[in-house]
Amino acid sequence: MKILYHHRIASKDGQYVHIEEIINALTNLGHEVIIVAPQVAEKSEFGSDGGWVSKVRASLPKFISEVLEFGYSFYVFFKLCQAIIKHRPDGIYERYNLYLPAGIWAKKLFKLNLILEVNSPLYDERNKYGGISLTRLAKWTEHYTWRNADHVLPVTKVMASYVERVGVSPERISVVHNGIDPLRFHLSESKDRDLRFKNKLVIGFVGFCREWHKLDEVITLIANENNPNLMLLIIGDGPVLEELKTQAKSLGLENNFHITGLVERKNIPHWLDQIDIAIQPAVTPWCSPLKLIEYLGTGKAIVAPDTANIRELLKHNHNALLFDSESPENMLEQIKLIISDDVLLKNLQSGAYQTINELSLTWEQNAELICRLLGQKYTEV
Repeated sequence: MKILYHHRIASKDGQYVHIEEIINALTNLGHEVIIVAPQVAEKSEFGSDGGWVSKVRASLPKFISEVLEFGYSFYVFFKLCQAIIKHRPDGIYERYNLYLPAGIWAKKLFKLNLILEVNSPLYDERNKYGGISLTRLAKWTEHYTWRNADHVLPVTKVMASYVERVGVSPERISVVHNGIDPLRFHLSESKDRDLRFKNKLVIGFVGFCREWHKLDEVITLIANENNPNLMLLIIGDGPVLEELKTQAKSLGLENNFHITGLVERKNIPHWLDQIDIAIQPAVTPWCSPLKLIEYLGTGKAIVAPDTANIRELLKHNHNALLFDSESPENMLEQIKLIISDDVLLKNLQSGAYQTINELSLTWEQNAELICRLLGQKYTEV
């Protein structure tokens, strides 16, 4: 099958990881993938934003920025038409973005099947956190794109409810969580541990650290446990790291605390091998956290918020301990339960690893579904 993959992601972050993994999985299944997308991310290091594009947009008044954002659709519509005429793909796979109906225009013009991946309700998200000037146009582009895709792939059931509310019928919606490549994310052996982490009980966090992640309280918990073998490992970066370093030093925990800084994507499995207990302090209500699935694939005892989207993947006392998202201190209580109970630790780790097969959480299985759907045709709305 020849598949045209269309997206507008210019940053090299978790979004870009998803894109790369799907492309790799489709390619490994023997399909040809033609990409129509910005070239900015391909030339950047992991962790970078959208480069000059982001800087220009940030410097403009919101109204002008959004006009240009919508205007990009006309440019990319031309690029899509060029690619379709040249390559004659069997269908289009698109990662949804706001102000981007170009894929729908192209699929209508060339009568192609279009599968739309939806990771967040961008109109609601941007309106809440950054504000939108062209509200009517923004909402129209979102609803128009969702309704006219042949099939929509939201990443959670929570996200699917947003799609269904705008009039997309349930039979044209399939929930597809993020996944892993099990050849890279799998159970580790003790020999995979760095010397500094051997024979330690390591609590780990992956991501960009913010104040609301409450990692300062995890450091305090380690101090109160008075256990020299208990450690906190932060794999990532963030504005609170200097404060955390100062706190750890003041508590005499320099040997119980380690920060990697930004890590190349290829090195993430190695760092996950160092962790026993993985924490997911906070999530947006519709997301399917990539790191959470990587925690599952590497068999970590997980502590995560008890929210609807997280419960799609985690079951309390089976593959995780869930805490009340309205009471962050409850996260610390769950961590303490695991620290004090080796049997619970091992059971949660085993349950986590089994979840990958139980819920089919691999990129290859996601790619297989995409290909099946591209071979079908649904009535346009």
